[in-house]
Amino acid sequence: MAPRDRLLSTYLFDLDGTLINSIELIMSSFRHTMLVHLGEVPADHDWRSGFGTPLRTQLAKFACDAEQFDAMRATYVEYSDKHHDQMVEAYPGVREALENLRDRGAVRLAIVTSKNRRGTLRGLQLCDLEQYFDVFITADDVEKHKPDPAPVIAALDQFAVDASEAVFIGDSPHDIAAGRSAGVQTAAVLWGPFTRQALAHQPPDHWLTCPADISTLF
Repeated sequence: MAPRDRLLSTYLFDLDGTLINSIELIMSSFRHTMLVHLGEVPADHDWRSGFGTPLRTQLAKFACDAEQFDAMRATYVEYSDKHHDQMVEAYPGVREALENLRDRGAVRLAIVTSKNRRGTLRGLQLCDLEQYFDVFITADDVEKHKPDPAPVIAALDQFAVDASEAVFIGDSPHDIAAGRSAGVQTAAVLWGPFTRQALAHQPPDHWLTCPADISTLF
């Protein structure tokens, strides 16, 4: 567990399920893709359990070969792009929480997500959140992905900050595992798609029941 006797200077945030509500878009894109290519839709849990990992990792579990994988990916991306702006929004209270952090001054904020950079920036811009962040670590920027600590470490390196000064805030067990392995404090949000019971398998340092609770990490 990361030490807590040092003032936090760096806040690392997951994106989907943490800052923006894109869950129904993700699930709709999954169901559509599976129906087109498999003729049936696997249980939602089979997809939800992989939230926090890259799309290619998710699709690889269902594709029987590289050709089908490429076709699935194209279908998923096309559907997601078409419906993105109608099905994505910031969680209530997120913008205010980020404003509170910015008003503190001398704090650094980063996005650490398994989404690609194009999708990351599109979601942030749509929700008017891009302005709050100085660093963006996406699936395009690292070779290893959550639950591996590589994305979290990459963000710390960008800021040249010690892990003891940072917290990683996310909605999935993969986020918490990555943060713990990187040596930062971890905070699990309870407004995303995972229950407290599911998240407890990777116990965080902090539990956040609503975005306003981010202020308790000061």
